Amino acid sequence: MSSPQLVVHRDKELMAQAAAARLITKVVDAQAARGSASVVLTGGRNGNGLLAALAEAPARDAVDWSRIDLWWGDERFLPDGDPERNITQARSALLDSVGVDPGRVHAMAPSDGAHGNDVEAAAAAYAAELAAASGPEDHGDVPAFDVLVLGVGPDAHVASLFPELPAVRETERTVVGVHGAPKPPPTRISLTLPAIRAAREVWLLAAGQDKAGAAALALSGTGEVQAPAAGAYGRNRTLWLLDSAAASQLPPQLYGPPIA
Repeated sequence: MSSPQLVVHRDKELMAQAAAARLITKVVDAQAARGSASVVLTGGRNGNGLLAALAEAPARDAVDWSRIDLWWGDERFLPDGDPERNITQARSALLDSVGVDPGRVHAMAPSDGAHGNDVEAAAAAYAAELAAASGPEDHGDVPAFDVLVLGVGPDAHVASLFPELPAVRETERTVVGVHGAPKPPPTRISLTLPAIRAAREVWLLAAGQDKAGAAALALSGTGEVQAPAAGAYGRNRTLWLLDSAAASQLPPQLYGPPIA
């Protein structure tokens, strides 16, 4: 378990640009060290902001996009191509404009895919895909992701692990179907906290005044069942990237002055 480090930026645009620069550096370093990189992406406002910033980053071509495995922390269980699916939004924001290897883009199954509307079967299939990609050097049945990115919701949820719901309490499985999510759509697929914690680094993104209470709650010592973001940490590093609005309820001693 790594203790959280906080970096606060003046606004959400700067936060997204800085996160993109950090991610490019991390991927390039991983590719230099091991030949490839493994990253878990997220959707939502901040996740898509990061992808858009990556697409516009001058250094994006330093990444060999053919040598990166892309996974997702969660997905809305909707038909293939639905505009609300994270993979659909990621393709539009970034993936269609870089040379990714389609075989290394690991999307979660849609509701009209091979498993039909059986979300549990779709979750089990993703868990099997993760297990097949893991090696003896990894921790458990998931690869040791170089970076796993999560957006923090206003209720302190991450991925599709919502406060008090069964998925956040899962300790054995790496991927679960989520039923009755409090924001639409109610049915989703999500990595669990054990899978998230297998990552070398976990980055949590929070921007906007509506995330201030969630950041304060998650970083106050509240338990992960009440604030799932509190239970999201990496083996080597846990990095919170915030803008000034999202950090507004945090004690100033937790971080330095905002970075312009």
